[in-house]
Parts: sequence; C-alpha cells; structure tokens
Amino acid sequence: MTGHLVLVGMMGSGKTTVGARVAERLGWPFVDSDADVEARTGRTVREIFEAEGEAAYRVLESEVLAAALARSEPAVIAAAGGAVLDPANRDRIRAAGVVVWLQADPEVLAARVGGADHRPLLADDPAGTLARLAEARQPLYGAVADVVVGVAGRSVDEIVAEVAALAVGDGVNRR
Repeated sequence: MTGHLVLVGMMGSGKTTVGARVAERLGWPFVDSDADVEARTGRTVREIFEAEGEAAYRVLESEVLAAALARSEPAVIAAAGGAVLDPANRDRIRAAGVVVWLQADPEVLAARVGGADHRPLLADDPAGTLARLAEARQPLYGAVADVVVGVAGRSVDEIVAEVAALAVGDGVNRR
C-alpha cells in the first residue's frame, strides 16, 4: 500500500483503540485528529465546544486532519467522527490511501460512549443523538470508505488483525 490507512466512523466505533494497535503492529506512526486538536490548543474537545462552539472545533479538526494526511510517511490516522461533514475533508481522506469505516449501530455506540462526559455532542440524549448523527453521517462514511469493518460483537484483537491486513493490501480493491 502506498499512502495512509485512515479510519473513519462514529464516536465509540474504536478508531483510537484500533488505530493505535494497528499502527503499533505495522510500525507506523499513529495520528488521532481529536488528540491533535487537544495538543495544539491545550484544551479538550469539550472545552473548545463550550467556549467557541462546534463550528470553531470543526475548523481546527479540518486543519489537523489536513496536516496529518499531508505527512510524507505512511501513518494510521483516526479521523474525528465529524470530519466527513466537510466536503474538502472527504476529498482529502479519499485521496490519502486506504480508508476503513469502523461501523457499528447507534445502539452499540451508545452502550460504549453514552456516559462519557468528554463527548460534547452527547450531553442530553446519547442514544437519540447517536442515532441522528449516524443517519446523517453514514452516507458520508460510505462515500469515503474503501472497506467497511463491522465492530459489534468482535474483539479488539479480531478487528486489529483485519484492519492491519487491509493496510498491507490483503484484499483491498481501491476505487
């Protein structure tokens, strides 16, 4: 494979956990766009949302994603869940390498992240919010993904093995 391995999907789908382990397995750097936003600003995603709003966070998200995707060495990149909302981000993601959508139903995601207070979009109604976000974002994830990997009911080890195999070209049919 030339280029990056980019993981997309909803919050709670395992992009950070799977991405870090796949990167370790491949000996590649790992980049998490949410963590990069926090490192760059010295604030959490929640703090950015509360102080400046979602639009300001999305600008930062796009900037760090563009920088990650512009890296010359192959990397495993976990794109923030909402990064696909921006058409320019979708274009960058599609052009970056192999894109894997870590997919799970909103009910599974809610069970994983429903009580997480660091997720500002889930404050009032985690299950309902995740269902609405999934409905809006699924077509966008589908538009950028080369491969869909279902994560529900599977161990992290199983998912890591499948995604790592995709990164080295086992069975990926590029667009």
